[in-house]
Amino acid sequence: MKDCVIGPEAWELLEYELIQLVEEGRELEGIRREEIFRRVAEGGLKAAEAVFRELRSAPMRRDYPYEEPTSLSEIESRSRGWRRAEPPPPAVVRDKVLGGFLGRCAGNMLGKPVESIGISQGWRGVSQRLSRLGIKRLEGYFPAAFFTEEELQNTSIRKATAGNIDRVLRDDDIDYTLLNLRLVEKRGIDFSSMDVGREWLENLPYAGVYTAERVAYRNLVNCLTPPDTALHMNPYREWIGAQIRADFWGYICPGVPSRAAELAHRDATLSHVKNGVYGEMMVAAMIAWAFVEDDVEKVIDAGLSVIPERCRLREAVEIVVNAWKRGTDWDEAVGLIENRLHQYHPVHTIPNAAIVAASLLWGEGDYTKSITLAVSCGLDTDCNGATVGSIIGVMKGYDGLGDHAKRTWLEPLNDRLESYIPGLQRLKMTEAAERIFLAALKASQA
Repeated sequence: MKDCVIGPEAWELLEYELIQLVEEGRELEGIRREEIFRRVAEGGLKAAEAVFRELRSAPMRRDYPYEEPTSLSEIESRSRGWRRAEPPPPAVVRDKVLGGFLGRCAGNMLGKPVESIGISQGWRGVSQRLSRLGIKRLEGYFPAAFFTEEELQNTSIRKATAGNIDRVLRDDDIDYTLLNLRLVEKRGIDFSSMDVGREWLENLPYAGVYTAERVAYRNLVNCLTPPDTALHMNPYREWIGAQIRADFWGYICPGVPSRAAELAHRDATLSHVKNGVYGEMMVAAMIAWAFVEDDVEKVIDAGLSVIPERCRLREAVEIVVNAWKRGTDWDEAVGLIENRLHQYHPVHTIPNAAIVAASLLWGEGDYTKSITLAVSCGLDTDCNGATVGSIIGVMKGYDGLGDHAKRTWLEPLNDRLESYIPGLQRLKMTEAAERIFLAALKASQA
């Protein structure tokens, strides 16, 4: 047991835990890093668990300006007020679900080959490479010339470049959407966080989950239950993993952001807390409202309405919205966001949510412009491309995407979808969208 704790992953967990605690406002002034690392090295698993418990019980700083609860009742009491509208007719919902899911798949495929570049090289890595090729703005999938010969040896990169795409490659962003579909088809919307966990254990390989989800998965195997699955030795608990699981809840709650946010909360709290949970709630609410609203700013506002007024995620998104209202140009806006949020890991919820909001606003409702802006920023490119593509896809509906967008982004995918989920591994994109639509109809009657 000792060896598994003092391996590279364990040291990474402890390093990131110290960062996470500072970000969430804990007072660590009296903590001696050398001492806690020595305790873990000498004491093995039990010592590591004790260290994590002690660190998480550190007091909050008196000057910490945010209120960031995780329980749903406390989130509701600190949010501005949730809204609802009559959902569109079923035919419109079907069209918008199709636009949203296909839009998500294409946005994910755009960002997939540059994910490692965006994460490792940060905010400017992708756009700088494009500039070196003389490309000011993408109009389609990345050309193979964007990548080095060594990078193209990676099948997931090569098969996601223009001219080499013939399907949606397997990706966790799509797996979770399909897994949530399977959950609701089996249990309806009256599911628990633990039900979500059981679906993971039954349908996802451990190697196919990452960061907070991987820790939560391991905690489930070790017989922990929510909310401990999100807390026990999990320094990634505010990273982007929950936010990428949001879309399905929005799809099945057209016009009702509050309901979408509540379902997202149940899903998110298996693996996340605080801003990690808010990210999933916000995106689910935005998608739900995009069924009845075609003004991007109002869609973002619907997302903000379901998260606490005094949280870091809301503050970050409002930085973006205010810059857009001032008429700030795109490059200046990206620089402003980077300057304000550079302290966060590239896979943290907060900076990536800011990119999503910025891409929606400066994308002006245009599908191509919105997803290419999202991916050109860097950071978690496949997640942001998928989320932005999903939101605009719902707003526009499949019919409203236009022939150019369909030819450019959807036709190369050949209505083919790969997934880890048993029974859904070769599902057609259109078939998945139809099943999501049927789940939405059933949910509206529950």
